[in-house]
Amino acid sequence: MTDQSWETEDEPAAPAPAASLTPADVADAARLVSFGLQAKLLPARDAEYAELIRRHREDPGFARLADAVAAGLGLVVLEVSPRAGMAVAAAEDSLFAVRMGDYSRRAAGEATDRFLHGLAHLATAAMAFPRPEDLADDAYLGRITVNGVDAFVRQACRRLEERAEAAGDNTDPSSDAPGLEAAWRVWARRSATGATKDARRLSGSTIGIVSKAVLFLVDSGFLQKTSDDAGGTYRTTARYQLQVRDLAGSAAMAELNDLGVVAISDGTATLLPADHSEELVADAGLPFHSL
Repeated sequence: MTDQSWETEDEPAAPAPAASLTPADVADAARLVSFGLQAKLLPARDAEYAELIRRHREDPGFARLADAVAAGLGLVVLEVSPRAGMAVAAAEDSLFAVRMGDYSRRAAGEATDRFLHGLAHLATAAMAFPRPEDLADDAYLGRITVNGVDAFVRQACRRLEERAEAAGDNTDPSSDAPGLEAAWRVWARRSATGATKDARRLSGSTIGIVSKAVLFLVDSGFLQKTSDDAGGTYRTTARYQLQVRDLAGSAAMAELNDLGVVAISDGTATLLPADHSEELVADAGLPFHSL
């Protein structure tokens, strides 16, 4: 042992140099997040977006950087893939959060109508993905129609009314604080299409409420319109599937599906025949798997 050995033998090993991040890397990560905020944009339609998605999936360091940029903006990364792009959801305190309350206040003036708009969104999600396996299958495309969503809720109203009558419950909803079940009763009493051609009357009809909800989902990149049939026919996107996966565990979603309004047997889904048809609109069928 030399005279200098005691000076070095207990010294810790030098840490391995960390991979350096350049300003260009940060800019690319922020660019990827900005693409993710453009809900209607898909990697297949933009070469730069597709390249950044590839880099996120193949470069763990870049992926961590991009995820950190998203987190700093109050965004939750749901998935990064060629099919969905960088799918993000805004946390409640994020600048990018679009709260249902804000949407419903813009869409309707009265508190009861705002609650009905929320019900329209819940029913749309339930009709688009009626089975757990539909949510788990990345290749699944749900299909809904505006008239079909309204018919679905009306049949749910009848099931709930039957349960209330069997239990001897009062079927009159409280006007000041309608619960979810009471909101369905309000829906059943509301005209489907409006009594006149007055746009304000029509916007308050249940078909008008569903139409506004669906247009909001289109603008958010969750649905794509395929035709004008049945009040408007739409198919789901990968982003909507990811969003509904989070919603699927909610009590309201489970209760709506448990009513058994949608019949599923051999891979197709349709509405069960209604006991009363006077409130149903024409062409309410829902061919889920035809796209």
